[in-house]
Amino acid sequence: MIPLSKPFIGPEEKAAVLSVLESGMLAQGPVTAALESRFASACGVKHAIATSSGTTALHVALLAHGIGPGDEVITTPFTFIASANSILFTGATPVFVDIDPVTFNIDPDQVARAVTPRTKAIMPVHLYGYLSDMDALMSVARTHGLAMVEDACQAIGAAYDGKAAGSFGTGAFSLYATKNVMSAEGGMITTDDDTVAERCRMIRSHGMTRRYYHDLLGYNYRTSDVHAAIGLAQINRLDAVTDRRRRNAEFLNGAINSVVTPSVKPKHTHAWHQYTVRVDRGRDRDAAVAQLNQAGIGTGVFYPVPVHRQGYMRDIVGDINLPVSEQMAREVISLPVHPQLSQADLETIAAEVNTL
Repeated sequence: MIPLSKPFIGPEEKAAVLSVLESGMLAQGPVTAALESRFASACGVKHAIATSSGTTALHVALLAHGIGPGDEVITTPFTFIASANSILFTGATPVFVDIDPVTFNIDPDQVARAVTPRTKAIMPVHLYGYLSDMDALMSVARTHGLAMVEDACQAIGAAYDGKAAGSFGTGAFSLYATKNVMSAEGGMITTDDDTVAERCRMIRSHGMTRRYYHDLLGYNYRTSDVHAAIGLAQINRLDAVTDRRRRNAEFLNGAINSVVTPSVKPKHTHAWHQYTVRVDRGRDRDAAVAQLNQAGIGTGVFYPVPVHRQGYMRDIVGDINLPVSEQMAREVISLPVHPQLSQADLETIAAEVNTL
């Protein structure tokens, strides 16, 4: 089987973890601080704040902007459930608008039309490692005085017009085991705002400014130096990993002709967390997945049910119709694009997809 994802654990990761274990300092400490510094540099921002997961990074980022009960946050329904859940965790309400069928990302025109007096933030999701249209979204945010909280959980290494994911507003990243940079489990918040950064540091650690002095309600959302050691080794090879993913994606785009392959618009630098095609024209996506899996090619469907159609979310937002998101949920298949694919693997993937 050619796996959809294959985390790389090399001698650097193993040595880094062993060094932390031997040091006896296992909780959030100097290795976490080193990873934060390296992450901030990679994103071109002043601050990076490590958390326990991408979900907690989103939650903390929203709280740091004062998002709470009675507020609305505009976001996309075509994403992992954590994006919307993080809004609900604050007591705010997610407002879903539809997506662009080419990029799979939130439609800025629909965002502009969805703003109300209760809107406090926009949360675009840079899906599959491809940034949203940040020029248009930042224009809406500035016009209405809204916070920009980027769900960049899949987008480390991606950029828009030369600016890295997580550098437009307050970014939230996941370091889950299958991400392009991973720490087995973890998250990261990025920002240039000193006040937001300080609030994030407090909220992730029980509201402390100094040990045992608590100035606001916070959580235990810290990471550990064991996890940070893995992440630090990983981010040091970010450029090489991203370049290999891009070359793999370019090969697949040139070799596959049976389905709709992903495209990259001007200004965009894709990180290729996922390589996602569309089985369109009414063909059976699930049958295509079964055929590929039978042929030994790992696949993923991200995501088969849009968030606004999830059972409990319908009770919150009502029975709304977002046709593009619903169509994409019926058509998408993600194929292997990770750096450990061989040329033979890539040729096998393309050949089998072309039989669909």
